[in-house]
Amino acid sequence: MCQHRPECPGACCPDGQAARSIAGYPEQGWSLLCNGIVLFEDTGQILPDGRVIGPQRPAGAVSEVTR
Repeated sequence: MCQHRPECPGACCPDGQAARSIAGYPEQGWSLLCNGIVLFEDTGQILPDGRVIGPQRPAGAVSEVTR
């Protein structure tokens, strides 16, 4: 699926989320990568075969905004 050189990692590779974004919807919080992964801003993923991978952020990684 990837047209880049060197080719981006495949969706089943451990570093599959490192593929390039081909469509981004930051207002909705997700991007489509060239290997078919839908990557969410919380680091969750939907793989091309429909499997879901939950967010990979360590607990407590979200920072609070102070006023």
